[in-house]
Amino acid sequence: MSVKLVGISTAVPGEKIPQTIVLDWARRTLGSKFSQFERMSKAFENAGIDTRYTVADTTWFETPKSMSERNDAYLTGSTALFVKAAKAALDDAQWTAEDVDVVVTVSSTGIATPSLEARALSKMGFRDDVMRVPVFGLGCAGGVSGMAIARDLAAAREAAKVLMVAVEACSVSFCSGVPRKADIIGAALFGDGAAAVCLTTGKESRNARNVVIGTGTQKIWPDTLSIMGWEVDDNSLGVVFDKAIPDFTRTHLQAAVTGALADIGKDADQIDRFVFHPGGTKVLQAIEQSLDLQPDSLGIERQVLRDFGNMSAPTVLFVLKQVLETDHKGDMLMGAFGPGFTASFLPVAHV
Repeated sequence: MSVKLVGISTAVPGEKIPQTIVLDWARRTLGSKFSQFERMSKAFENAGIDTRYTVADTTWFETPKSMSERNDAYLTGSTALFVKAAKAALDDAQWTAEDVDVVVTVSSTGIATPSLEARALSKMGFRDDVMRVPVFGLGCAGGVSGMAIARDLAAAREAAKVLMVAVEACSVSFCSGVPRKADIIGAALFGDGAAAVCLTTGKESRNARNVVIGTGTQKIWPDTLSIMGWEVDDNSLGVVFDKAIPDFTRTHLQAAVTGALADIGKDADQIDRFVFHPGGTKVLQAIEQSLDLQPDSLGIERQVLRDFGNMSAPTVLFVLKQVLETDHKGDMLMGAFGPGFTASFLPVAHV
């Protein structure tokens, strides 16, 4: 049975912050604590980002916060983003919340127990027998891996309606106590957002999007735990974002893509478009070089990065939505890197 994408949405919080304001904040709050800040401040100018969105207003970031205060901001902001993205995806699919059989929730930027879909239950109107599948720890790979999980759940239950929501509030997790290089880079890159998709094998959908989702694959490299993730301290989640990521991508991506394509019986020249998570400008350049793509061929990825920053898990779904809206047809392969160090891939056919 073919699993079809019948709804997709993206959502951002209301606080829009220009990159220039973020740099000003970082200079005031982090600069005095990090001796190399001015040298590294070029990261804000070279990030390829104009604006980002946050779940907290700008005044929230002016004073130190405890881990519990950060997590409270995550819970409030992420629950609101979950509802906003989920309702928009259901509207796009022409489903109601009561139609949903399975909810997959992907998030790694805070602790939510009960998880976000339970906190959103009354606002959404899900049935009391809806299957909840919260997924934590996938980081930037979460949009692709989460969609692959949702796809497999849809394929396992005939005509089941599966909603997957990826939501991250990266901004409220940043370390501002004793900043490290990775925290400066994180402050230059990350924003908040959410995305949702509706998947089913059912034939009754009125949405004629004609997008079929294949089986996802992953590649994990041993002894690479230090490349990407979170470091937990008393006050925050400190981002782990190794400077070797672009070089690692340039060296290892092509073989990983070749393996993923072999699993679905295709070669790279049969892929009409790659859809990648835009982790940063250097990572996008490394992807193009590794796969021998035309320079700047990932234009939509760069546009999403410019307008929203790196939102972790949801970002690749922002790219997918815009690619589909251009009416781009053919076989596509979604891809993203995440903690592990892991590459996640998912075939998408827009027929």
